[in-house]
Amino acid sequence: MNRSPNSLPTPPAADAGEAAPARKPARRGLGSWLALAFSLLSIFLTVLMVEVVDVAATGQVETGIGHGLRELALQTADKLDRGMYERYREVKLLAQRRDLGPTGGSLAQRRAVLDSIQQSYGYYDWIGMADVDGRVQVAGRGLLESADVSQRPWFRNALKGINVGDVHEAVLLAKLLPAPDNEPLRFVDVAFPYKDGAGKTLGVLGVHLSWQWARSVERSVIAQVAARGRIEALIVGSEGDVLLGPASLQGKKLDLPSLRAAQRQDAGYLVERWPDGASYLVGFSRSRGFDAYPGLGWTVLVRQAEADAYAPARALRQRALWSGIGLALLFSLVGVVLARYITRPLGRLVKEAERIRGGENRQLASGAGSYVEVETLSATLNALLTDLRQRRHELRGVNATLEARVEARTAELERALVAVQASEQRIGAIVEAAQDAFIGVDMRGLVTDWNSAAERMFGWKRSEVLGWPMSELIVPERFRPSTYKAIDMVRTTGHSPLLERRVERIVINRQGVEFPIEMTAGLAAGLGGSFFAVFLHDISERRKVDRLKSEFVATVSHELRTPLTSIRASLSMLADGIAGTLPPDVAGLVEIAHQSCERLVRLVNDVLDIQKIEAGSMQFERRPQPLLPVAEHAIDAMQAYAAQMGVRLALDCEDGARALSAAIDHDRLVQVLTNLLSNAIKFSHRGATVTLALCRHEGAARLSVRDQGPGIPEAFQPRVFQRFAQADGADTRQKGGTGLGLSITRSLVEEHGGQISFETRQGAGTVFRVDLPLAEQETPPASTETGR
Repeated sequence: MNRSPNSLPTPPAADAGEAAPARKPARRGLGSWLALAFSLLSIFLTVLMVEVVDVAATGQVETGIGHGLRELALQTADKLDRGMYERYREVKLLAQRRDLGPTGGSLAQRRAVLDSIQQSYGYYDWIGMADVDGRVQVAGRGLLESADVSQRPWFRNALKGINVGDVHEAVLLAKLLPAPDNEPLRFVDVAFPYKDGAGKTLGVLGVHLSWQWARSVERSVIAQVAARGRIEALIVGSEGDVLLGPASLQGKKLDLPSLRAAQRQDAGYLVERWPDGASYLVGFSRSRGFDAYPGLGWTVLVRQAEADAYAPARALRQRALWSGIGLALLFSLVGVVLARYITRPLGRLVKEAERIRGGENRQLASGAGSYVEVETLSATLNALLTDLRQRRHELRGVNATLEARVEARTAELERALVAVQASEQRIGAIVEAAQDAFIGVDMRGLVTDWNSAAERMFGWKRSEVLGWPMSELIVPERFRPSTYKAIDMVRTTGHSPLLERRVERIVINRQGVEFPIEMTAGLAAGLGGSFFAVFLHDISERRKVDRLKSEFVATVSHELRTPLTSIRASLSMLADGIAGTLPPDVAGLVEIAHQSCERLVRLVNDVLDIQKIEAGSMQFERRPQPLLPVAEHAIDAMQAYAAQMGVRLALDCEDGARALSAAIDHDRLVQVLTNLLSNAIKFSHRGATVTLALCRHEGAARLSVRDQGPGIPEAFQPRVFQRFAQADGADTRQKGGTGLGLSITRSLVEEHGGQISFETRQGAGTVFRVDLPLAEQETPPASTETGR
């Protein structure tokens, strides 16, 4: 059945009890997304603004409330101090009045004066005067006259200069004076000594101030504020006892952070939890006295329940929140309208594009009169449509030849695959036919390849080792950490000093038997990444041959040394004239024989030294010692040979280097220096100077031998320290030598932990340098061998 391009197939009717397929939800347009973005951005910015305003405003309100309670506490404490100062000053002045002293009149007259004073100052619950023995002589209204107050704190403290006492309950007056409001009668004592005209203390004038005057101070400061905010004030003594406050706390001892803070900073505010379990905002201030009045260490606490105190801040926060919600809704509505206005030209453009998609061959409207972006987009889309039609035409032509090109490329790939497979087979055959064992190892150290020679060498079948760690199969356990370290170095840095070099190693076979091999390892690239290609050659037989050769050389050298020693001694005695004066021709032959014998002895000694170094049996007696005597010894030993060759020897030592020491074997280091001096003398012309120098160089001691000879030929320089190496056959025959001296010298220097190097220039001479580590401290001589 033919269908129109815009028609949709009718879905099959759903079976009874089967749910109809869910309709795909309509996708939102750009206008919806812009409206949503504007709304979310408006809400976010509004909430952010409201939050910033809320935090700043409510923070200021809460701070202002706290400071208000602090100010109330400060005012109350200040009024207490000023009030106590007034009482303090009044009593002090009363004690100085002459009409109250013993000379001021009879007791009745003095009592009348006290009564008038007590009537004038309504806070004085009791006023009286006691003699120096503590007996009350006269008192207002006659209370406690003749009573003994010598043990009362106010009396004793007044004589000591302490004029104000802390709040306390009445003792002697408890039964004589009524208690206000059914509260315990409490006083603050103020007392001063009174004296005669000569300054002699006659007694003490004491006043008991009613504690009710503190209530008036509290009411005068806090009453109006407390009426609307349920604010409570407390006066706390220096020991934490509540002197004035709510009835539930009266007389109780408190231990609060505000009290401790008042002792540190005098005044402030904080939020804290009280013993009743409620949280309060508390302003606090400590009494500090006023003028001459020293103060009693009282603390004024003004508290308000935290919920009541911060109620204005909460109300402000709610107003800010509702304002923010209103602004967010308003901005969201504006965003929706603006989004629709912005997307209207794009909607028209989309409708035209849908018509083109439906098959209409037309151009998009130019978008003139709309946004610049819409005009540009219309022009760009029209250009793309034109280009698309052109490309479609070209594509039809390309498709016509595509199949032929695909077939050609497929044939090329098949031929390349056959070549690769043939190359892999050829390489596999070469590796399999190789006489040496071949092992492939990936970058994790796991075996990936194992040829037949490896099976014969180690006893493991290929199928048994693939995927196993190579180190666990063929490397002795003591060498495995270094093997893992070498693999890690290649994996992290991409190179290793062991790659592309022939190195000798010890491996084990399946039975655990160790044997030496010569190994060459390289890094190759494969389909699964880079891997190690390792070739191994068993050198057990070669090691046996080398050992037999060394034993043979040692045996022959030892056997030659004994007759040579006798021959050299005999020839030496003949040359010294033990057989009388020899004819000139016989003497010449004896001298030639003696020199040849000496040369042969040196050759045998050098061969024996090489054999000992290889076998690890050369003895060393190293101990820290100065290097200058060693250098002088070597110079002295070579003076005769230098004189014979017409060469002058010189010792060059810096002042700072005379104390240089190193842990050395004296004789072996002398042997090193004499070998170097002998070579320098041998290759220097007559009249030349060979210099032995000692200095400090980069934290080490450096001994250098410099000659003025022809220098070492460039082609021979890489082989200077090899055994039996000589620069020129003809020259060597003239100069003599075995070619072993420098090889032995390098071995001896390395056994001392040092390094030997040289520098040479054609026609300008050669300098050999020996660098030795400096001795750290004196250690007892230790006998060591060269075994490694």
